[in-house]
Amino acid sequence: MHRPPLLLLMLAGALTISGCATATSQSFRPARWCAGRHLQTICGGARPAPRAPIQRTRWELPDGDFLDIDEMTGNPAAPLLIVLHGLESSSNAGNVRGLLNLAHQKHWGGLAINFRSCGGELNRLSRSYHGGDTADLAWVIDQVTARDPARPIVLVGLSLGGNVLLKYLGERGERLPEQILAAVAISTPFDLAISAHTLEQGFNKIYMARMVRSLKHKTRAKLEQFPNLVDRDALLAVKTMVEFDDLVTAPLHAFANAQAYWTASSSAQFLPTIKRPTLLINAQDDPLLPAEHLPRPEQINNPFLTMEFPSSGGHLGFISGGWPWRPTSWAEHRAIEFLSEHTRGRSDS
Repeated sequence: MHRPPLLLLMLAGALTISGCATATSQSFRPARWCAGRHLQTICGGARPAPRAPIQRTRWELPDGDFLDIDEMTGNPAAPLLIVLHGLESSSNAGNVRGLLNLAHQKHWGGLAINFRSCGGELNRLSRSYHGGDTADLAWVIDQVTARDPARPIVLVGLSLGGNVLLKYLGERGERLPEQILAAVAISTPFDLAISAHTLEQGFNKIYMARMVRSLKHKTRAKLEQFPNLVDRDALLAVKTMVEFDDLVTAPLHAFANAQAYWTASSSAQFLPTIKRPTLLINAQDDPLLPAEHLPRPEQINNPFLTMEFPSSGGHLGFISGGWPWRPTSWAEHRAIEFLSEHTRGRSDS
């Protein structure tokens, strides 16, 4: 999610629900100074990006487009962590850098993918990225496994990146590359339609306005390259994510309309076919996905999944401690802990 301004709001507690596999970590407990779904969400988005020894590289895609990728070296025998950011975010986000920094401390390698047009420069083609596009992730993993077939891979997806990751894992099921050992998805919008409509409610409109403004800005810039991309007047009138997906996202990516895009791309339907240990972390007070729409173990019955749904944490928040100027993310530490458990013996130098 795009970084919002700092505000104070509401109160919440902490509770973890174990999913299809048993959870082993302690429940998330919010920092005293960071209580409530919106403050958690805002502080999570506004936190400074920890430093990590990364280098930006540009990978040329087979269709003539490109991906900007931040790479981090590590012990060649240790796992490689691949991170996917959220909607209109980037590899510069605090949560992405936080994960890379934790991986660096364990001497892992790291690779943070910027979705098309999210690395600071517009992509070349008329199309962009969307929440169900798993082809670029699959291509990157193919390049990584070809380059180093023996290296284990672990993945973390954040928000929309979590949806892409879970869809990729479920689509491939047993056909997943053997190098992939485990994955974590944090604050995933499992049902894209529900999330798009939830953004139109109450305080959530502030988050939506920022995301829609960023998407419209990029689309207007694309009109300089592709004048017939969309109707300019209709684009200027867009105010909601529903309207943007219907006008831009769906037709640019060969969907009949927004509903068709959401239906095909939502990750909830792919959870039953995931065949690698995967941790799902979502807060029950996430402003982008109501708790009643979180997946339930009794509905999915997949032993590869572990569900940890604290009662608080907001969206990509989970600020658990530290001073306000040095916040700590429980979810990022929990993600690395889970991945370490499933790469035992190959995690450190």
